[in-house]
Amino acid sequence: MNDADFLAAVRRNPINAAILERLPLLERWAPQVHLVAGALFGTVWNVGRGLAPAQGIRDYDLFYWHPDTSYEAEDTVIREAAGLFADLNAPIEVRNQARVHLWFPAHHGLSRPPIGSAREGIRQFLVECTCVGVDAGGEVYAPCGLEDLAAGVLRPNPHNHTPGLYAAKVASYRERWPWLREAGPAPVR
Repeated sequence: MNDADFLAAVRRNPINAAILERLPLLERWAPQVHLVAGALFGTVWNVGRGLAPAQGIRDYDLFYWHPDTSYEAEDTVIREAAGLFADLNAPIEVRNQARVHLWFPAHHGLSRPPIGSAREGIRQFLVECTCVGVDAGGEVYAPCGLEDLAAGVLRPNPHNHTPGLYAAKVASYRERWPWLREAGPAPVR
């Protein structure tokens, strides 16, 4: 799968298409903003199997990176996004990647080092093939490539700082997309 095929599949989900169309309007408050995670890979898996593009997608995640790590600054971006996407009637989750290390221990009981960019946050997803994002300019970021994603192959991501959470994530994916299969770590790239 190449970037053009990936984007064509992603845009078959009308919520993704609308988010990507409006994403540049959010950049003022959310630098480095990307649509990420299940909204992308879930849509690709659904389209590849002839299912409804949004089937099994729980929310639509937007990552950005801003050095202001205050709750108030992130809340401003969350409110702006809520207004921008209100008509989509879909759960939109907005997170400043510069803040992850601040709230992660309370939510998961594990520490994480600070993240230096939105793409660094994407690069650290638990499952390699899910390390995908599309920025406000429509550029695909897929540091592990798109081959495993297209094939439904799940591998642990050696760049993730919380590998103990991997099994639960895979179980969640396989519950919604049972044809996915696990494989060992990919060869070093």
